[in-house]
Amino acid sequence: MTEAIKSVITCDMDGKIETFNDGAAALFGYTAEEVIGKQRVGLFSPGLVVLGPLGEWLKTASIEGEWEGDTVFIDKGGKKLAAHIKITPTMKDNVQVGFCGVTTPLEGVDVASVEPEIGFMTRFFKWVVITRAPFLTATIVPVLLGGAVASMLGYQVDLGLLGLTLLAASFLQVGTNTLNDYFDHTSGNDEATYDYIVPFSGGSRSIQMGLISPKGMLTVALVSYAVAGIVGIPLIIQAGMPVLYLGIAGVLSGIFYTVPPIRLMARKGLGELLVGLNFGPLLVAGSTLVQTGNIEPMALLAGIPVGLLTAAILWVNEIPDIEGDRTTGKNNLVVVLGAARARYGYLALVVAAFSAIIIMVVTGLSPTLSLIALLGTYLAVKATGTLWQHYNDAGLKPANAGTINLHLITGILLIIGYWVG
Repeated sequence: MTEAIKSVITCDMDGKIETFNDGAAALFGYTAEEVIGKQRVGLFSPGLVVLGPLGEWLKTASIEGEWEGDTVFIDKGGKKLAAHIKITPTMKDNVQVGFCGVTTPLEGVDVASVEPEIGFMTRFFKWVVITRAPFLTATIVPVLLGGAVASMLGYQVDLGLLGLTLLAASFLQVGTNTLNDYFDHTSGNDEATYDYIVPFSGGSRSIQMGLISPKGMLTVALVSYAVAGIVGIPLIIQAGMPVLYLGIAGVLSGIFYTVPPIRLMARKGLGELLVGLNFGPLLVAGSTLVQTGNIEPMALLAGIPVGLLTAAILWVNEIPDIEGDRTTGKNNLVVVLGAARARYGYLALVVAAFSAIIIMVVTGLSPTLSLIALLGTYLAVKATGTLWQHYNDAGLKPANAGTINLHLITGILLIIGYWVG
């Protein structure tokens, strides 16, 4: 019977399923209603295959017109299947708009014999995905800015302590990221989100891809918080108990942000406010504290633009997740406003960030050289323009990436401005 099955599935360039024939339903166990417009084709492959070989297969299909080979798939019940697939690009007006996969099961073939080889870099990248490591720039920028403020205030910056501060803060963020993924899975939020934009929204998808179990994700979160605490010990010894208090506040913020019943990320703006404060004034002040032994008002002020831009990253990444968030009661401010009106909230955050830089220079609260951060307005204009046009479709992706770059470049320029100025 299986020899007669021919699965035909088409998807768009992001992998979202567009057609799903009866053969696909028979092979994989899903109905068309369950997957069309709701799932990506990666659903049918092991997570490590999606992260590694699948990308090369699709690239080959796009360049050469097809890719064909034997591999392993996963059905709805989690059973692995040996099958042969031919991937071809789908075209519209001579432009590629997606892919078509024609799959036939391999009767009597051992699954292990067709499993693709997974290289070291793919296994390493797995942990990059699980921890959401690329988003650590949200921690790196304010920690380094804190060191720059200390230098501007006349202190000799201890690079070893700065490194430990960065390490502890990074593990705090990883703990929060993975705890968020765990509870978004248990609440059904990630499963309810269909329009996420990889890798910016919808969480890491690590649990959904089978890269790690829910229990494993929770373990990573707890271990990350523990490591942050251990790394923080010499910082407490150096600068005193205020470092401990800030560390505890960071941990509790991460927990309260995502864990029910408090779940601040679902409290109509409290989540965005908390993220802006933690990854702005508080983290900059904490980094400066380690160097100076004091909570410096200038550090709190210097963190305002960075915190606003971090909130902007969260804001624009929440837009594709609106329907899934609404379905599971995750009523953040973007859900409350809706995608169209949320554009104005994003604009307000960006304008406020650059206005804060100007105001602090004019009032003498920051060095004149920090005005070089205004060069970031070019990126702000580009990201805002993309958001305005594509707030309701997959074309939003450059705005997601652009906002991260906006935060990073503006932050680096601020660091230079404070350190040199």
